[in-house]
Amino acid sequence: MDMLLHAKALLLGIVEGITEFLPISSTGHLIVVGDLIDFHSNGKVFEVVIQLGAVLAVLFEYRARFLKVACGLGRDTSANRFVLNLAIAFLPAAIVGMLFIKTIKGHFFNAISVAAALVIGGLVILLVENHQKRVAPCVTSVDAMGWRDALAVGLAQVLALMPGTSRSGSTIMGGMAFGLSRQVATEFSFFLAVPMMFAATFYDIFKYYALFTAADIPLIVIGFVAAFVSGLIAVRSLLRFVSGRNYVSFAWYRIGFGLLILLTWNMGWVDWSL
Repeated sequence: MDMLLHAKALLLGIVEGITEFLPISSTGHLIVVGDLIDFHSNGKVFEVVIQLGAVLAVLFEYRARFLKVACGLGRDTSANRFVLNLAIAFLPAAIVGMLFIKTIKGHFFNAISVAAALVIGGLVILLVENHQKRVAPCVTSVDAMGWRDALAVGLAQVLALMPGTSRSGSTIMGGMAFGLSRQVATEFSFFLAVPMMFAATFYDIFKYYALFTAADIPLIVIGFVAAFVSGLIAVRSLLRFVSGRNYVSFAWYRIGFGLLILLTWNMGWVDWSL
């Protein structure tokens, strides 16, 4: 048993779970941390599967809400609108991803691209937060969202196809920029993660299933469980955080982390894989 390899799987599982729902980019952190600890799974199989652990954390945390929607679908107006909004928000990134994800993965899945996206995304968060301080949000409940609100969030999510941008960051900031309150944008981002991450995960599993081996199973199980537990903690913590604070601290973290990567690359201190 390779304890070091298992420890690396545990670390990446924790990184995935924590960063998936914070506006700091889970993919970007997995790329950077994977480079630092020299852990790169065959065909990205490991990274693909542990995402399910993180998304199951959302399903568990909001199990009552999803069950209510499932039971009311077709009969309850609120449930129907909720599902329609998720579908509308899901489609833009799904369509663009199917058309361009191969090109994006071939050119931008490296630490330097991630660093640039972290810095730019941090500056965007500062701009959006400054805007919301001056303009009161128009939508203060997820149930009050209309299809235009959902479409705006969905278009913002397209930006998250670039590693380092952050799926949660783009959807939360996109929602806030177009009139959603901080709490509503955050909760809708959690809900939108479910169809988006399920679709991405099962697409990649179908694409890479031939690469699965028996040796992958222990690493995947460790990473999956770690992503679920840390994801659940991240979801609950973020909801408490945004009830009384803004996302400015995450913006400065992104900017500082991105600049640190660029500095170590420019000075030759770290040989980032390109």
